[in-house]
Amino acid sequence: MLVVLAVAITVYALIECIRSRPQEVRSISKPGWILTIILVPLIGALLWFAFGRPRASKQAQQAAPRRPMAPDEDVAFLRNLDVQRRQRQREEQLKKREEELKKQAKDKGRSGTNQVSEEDPENPNTPR
Repeated sequence: MLVVLAVAITVYALIECIRSRPQEVRSISKPGWILTIILVPLIGALLWFAFGRPRASKQAQQAAPRRPMAPDEDVAFLRNLDVQRRQRQREEQLKKREEELKKQAKDKGRSGTNQVSEEDPENPNTPR
């Protein structure tokens, strides 16, 4: 029973050592810990837990890089999409207005040369 427990502790320590980040490992380097756990099984595993294992602290968790987020979870990405959408809408509106103004200018140019000016009794600015 003690042999099974010693093997379990050694395997657990080895897996934990392999999964830990190299910059978080204390005392000696990560490859050094792996060799220690393999070459001196139970004692190496116990030393890993006592002196090599990364400390679970808030500072270490905060310093860890964030994992990639899905685009629909990233607030900045969604805000940027919204800004781009609004810009496209404004550009489309401006293009429509510009086309309407050009069309009106063409229509005024055509109608102004063909029509004779008539007096408008309601408009005081029309010639009499």
